Amino acid sequence: MSPSGSLVLFDIDGTLMRGAGRYHKDALVEGIRLVTGRATTLDGISTSGMLDRDLIAAMLHATGESEWRIRKCLSRIVMECQSCYTANCAIDLSPFVCVGVHEILRSLHARGAKTGLVTGNLSAIGWKKVEQAGLAEYFSIGAFAENGRTRMRLAQIAVWRARRQRLITKDARISLIGDHPNDVQAAKANGFQAIAVATGVSSLAELRASKPDILVANLTELDLERLL
Repeated sequence: MSPSGSLVLFDIDGTLMRGAGRYHKDALVEGIRLVTGRATTLDGISTSGMLDRDLIAAMLHATGESEWRIRKCLSRIVMECQSCYTANCAIDLSPFVCVGVHEILRSLHARGAKTGLVTGNLSAIGWKKVEQAGLAEYFSIGAFAENGRTRMRLAQIAVWRARRQRLITKDARISLIGDHPNDVQAAKANGFQAIAVATGVSSLAELRASKPDILVANLTELDLERLL
């Protein structure tokens, strides 16, 4: 198969799906408990636009855990959180898929574009989510919370992986679609087309203030030609 001239990267939560976070949050809490014995909560912690590794650290900081201790056990916590999620999230997540997602993914693949994931989810959690939502067939590459410290870096890694697998041409048009200003910033920092969609918790006004190249209320409004 010839490399594609277009790569479209998608965030997961708030972009591909919304409201599917219960098992995800439970997995983070349980993973922390299994490794540290600490009872934690996401109450009072903003999760929107955050990476899972940062959420784990914030939850532990809230219990008074030391920075040294967090760094020492973070890798084990990450592994446990992913194991907890994949073991317990057996539910059908297709009802949580955002409007227009199936249609745009089908259309992009029909036109020969490649699609990937750039998400703050840990990798096993992210892949499990798209699998349970019936979307996994569309994605062959991705970058996740354990791959880099910032969303900007994750976007770089996703493109590097696409190029390494020869999925895209050197001069491919690259777009990043997300529901948070952090997604817009990550796209712009890398020179990618920044597309903001208001299907997450950020309002149209908040997204507009981040100055995306394209802003839509949902993915049914997105002109496919702008991605190709």
